[in-house]
Amino acid sequence: MMNNLKSWLVRIAPPAITIGLLLVVWEAAVRAGHVSERVLASPTQIIASMVRTWPNLMDAAAITTYEALTGFAIAIVAGVLIGIGLYLSKTLPRAFYPLLVAAQTIPLITVAPLFMIWFGFEPLGKIVIVAVFGVFPIAVQTARGLTAVPQFYEDVALTCGATRAWALWHVKLRVAARQIFGGIRISAAHTCGSAAEYLGAMNGLGIWLQAAFNSFRTPLIFSATVVVIAETAILLGLISLVEWLLLGNGADADISE
Repeated sequence: MMNNLKSWLVRIAPPAITIGLLLVVWEAAVRAGHVSERVLASPTQIIASMVRTWPNLMDAAAITTYEALTGFAIAIVAGVLIGIGLYLSKTLPRAFYPLLVAAQTIPLITVAPLFMIWFGFEPLGKIVIVAVFGVFPIAVQTARGLTAVPQFYEDVALTCGATRAWALWHVKLRVAARQIFGGIRISAAHTCGSAAEYLGAMNGLGIWLQAAFNSFRTPLIFSATVVVIAETAILLGLISLVEWLLLGNGADADISE
């Protein structure tokens, strides 16, 4: 137990110290320069604004979190299925890969007005945005992970009487799971930000940011940013937990079960 605690402290100490030092330098720089909070809010000003607006901030965060997680779940399912299709077919990669790349590279600000026209101010617009922008890394990493699985895994399963479909779903996907989780993790890093950045809604962090910007309330802008960062960190932590529960700590998936 002590070894586990020491290992955890070794992992958590460097980023904690770095973030702490950055916050101290940030606070000192703002105070020493007598910078207005309209220009750059200090960490203490951001915390104070979060305390004052906590109920409303959490209401907005809850709406954005629901939309982000719903879109993210759709992206995972669609991304894995598309990745399997890209792996199995020689035609699909040539037909759909350019579309996946285009969906990933188009700036959100250029498509947000179209989504507002198509979906209005309903949450569906945000959910679709998150799903569209989250599919690409999952699909690509799924296809690449399956391609990288050594052929002998499938050969052994087929020798034991398994079908190719069974070998794909129960063997090859499990061996490729580490790489698939890598794609899911990349997608998750942008999930909450994509949902908050889309302003075509009547509530959520997007509207919170727009209102704060229009009134030049910089601390509120930073408070929403802090919430997005915290939500992303929690989501990444949950993904790592699920990966550990399913695959353990080893470098490769255990397919012996």
